[in-house]
Amino acid sequence: MITDPISDYLTRVRNAIKARHRIVEVPASNLKKEITKVLYDKGYIQNYKFEDGVNHQGVIKIALKYNPKNKNSAIVHLERISKPGLRKYAKADSLPRVLNGLGLAILSTSKGVITDKEARELNVGGEILCYVY
Repeated sequence: MITDPISDYLTRVRNAIKARHRIVEVPASNLKKEITKVLYDKGYIQNYKFEDGVNHQGVIKIALKYNPKNKNSAIVHLERISKPGLRKYAKADSLPRVLNGLGLAILSTSKGVITDKEARELNVGGEILCYVY
């Protein structure tokens, strides 16, 4: 049994990047789907596909993005911040800046799963799920 599905999701993506896989499959959930959409919108992954399988959970297939010349991944670092044992929240006026604004923090807010920059524009705070750069 997995106690933290978001950490499992991020670990599967990190492991696939280290192994230079093109596609990684992760069990689906609504929160994982929203995180995947944010990663796609910000250009960290090439494509994604939600598939409903025989089981009701379904699968997310993520096509990872690599530089064609030097084969480096678009995702350099993927780190879980808020964990089940210690949740991390941030108010609208104290949202984190990742790599001085070059990276992004993915937050779960009352407006949905959004990046730190979008949260500043909407003036909302929330739970800091992960850092990506």
